[in-house]
Amino acid sequence: MDKSWMHADRRSKKFELGVAEFLKFAESNANNKNKISCPCLKCSNTEGFSVGVIKDHIFWNGINESYKHWRWHGEAATSAMNDNRVESETVDWEPGMGENNWGFGEKDGDQPLYPGCTKTTKLNGLIQTFNLKAKHGMTDACYSDMLIMIGGLLPEGNQVPLSLYEAKKTLSALGMEYEKIHACPNDCILYRQQHADALICPNCGVPRWKLGRDKTVKEGIPAKVLWYFPPIPRFKRLYQSTNTAKNLTWHEFGRKKDGMMRHPADSPTWELLDKQYPEFSSDPRNLRLALSSDGFNPHSSLSSKYSCWPVILVTYNLPPWLCMKRKFMMLTLLISGPKQPGKDIDIYLQPLIDDLKILWDGVEGVYDALRGDYFKLKAVLLWTINDFPAYGNLSGSIVKGYNACPICLDQTRPHRLKRGKKMAFMRHRRFLPRHHPYRKQAAAFYNTIEEDLPPLPLTG
Repeated sequence: MDKSWMHADRRSKKFELGVAEFLKFAESNANNKNKISCPCLKCSNTEGFSVGVIKDHIFWNGINESYKHWRWHGEAATSAMNDNRVESETVDWEPGMGENNWGFGEKDGDQPLYPGCTKTTKLNGLIQTFNLKAKHGMTDACYSDMLIMIGGLLPEGNQVPLSLYEAKKTLSALGMEYEKIHACPNDCILYRQQHADALICPNCGVPRWKLGRDKTVKEGIPAKVLWYFPPIPRFKRLYQSTNTAKNLTWHEFGRKKDGMMRHPADSPTWELLDKQYPEFSSDPRNLRLALSSDGFNPHSSLSSKYSCWPVILVTYNLPPWLCMKRKFMMLTLLISGPKQPGKDIDIYLQPLIDDLKILWDGVEGVYDALRGDYFKLKAVLLWTINDFPAYGNLSGSIVKGYNACPICLDQTRPHRLKRGKKMAFMRHRRFLPRHHPYRKQAAAFYNTIEEDLPPLPLTG
């Protein structure tokens, strides 16, 4: 029996006729016509249905192409041997395409969108449609219909998925998974590790789940959620591109080293790290990172206090014209809620800190496509990028009130305006040289002579 139709496009006439022939064969050999094993990718012969249901499953989910010997549908072993010989002669099947014609295998990144296409690949086209869906808020049903329409417009044999489910299955193999971690509404804990099974917060006693209007707990609906996008799988993916792998060592092999400041690699901080940790700096593929975070109001209404805090990692191994490009700025955390996390942001940073500790010790088995070898990838967090209020949240420093300066601390010397009710910091003449004439101009500076020395900067 010819089984080459199993590898054909599901929109083709060949696939339709093959499914009809298979269902006829399965029904003729079935003991119970309502309990025939379904060979679709989702069921994989573990569930039994009628012929009509199986037909829908095959066209919707695709057939399991590794099921070459139809032993669950009455095919004899000798027949399977002959069919395998026929398949090897008629099907152009490449290993690495996976178990289905839409799963992401080793060659999907270079697989043309349709036979003879030279402009784009299957993966690139799929990513473009996903970006379009996110940009315009397209519904899942609309997106699936759009894929079907695009597939119908392209030549036969194209690789466009037939539904959102298939598209997600293709992209899920890229290692771009995320985690939804439940959090206490009062920012006390994350429900992970030792608190993974807790139902109430051990600190404040607030339930893990949302409360209805009648104050009853809505089981299964978390009160607050942290979205976490693990960076380690994405760092591994960076080195699987030859161009990106080359750019990630630009700071060592492409940078002009003449003592001029052109890149963070020319900074004293970078040089100090290289001297203190020579083992880390011995491999230029190890990553130097910066963490950037700030809050914003995701709604157009200015009266809303709802906040969203993205936490982004920036890779400074790249050339200066690439390190701040959007595609290399890696979103790792998304903290949202009716109020900003404030100084409790360290609670939400826990999963990221855990991964950064792993990266400092090193991740084995990272493949470098440029050099064709495996290496141990390490990373270090060198800097943070934020405005002054966010700096106070991340560092735990005081950035407002009487001691607003994190350098001067109790030597800030504030002055509260009587009418404005705000703090003013006017003792800036302390930082002038000891005999500067401004120090003695009392009439010009609130009738005082400045004799104090500037505060000593902290050592860090």
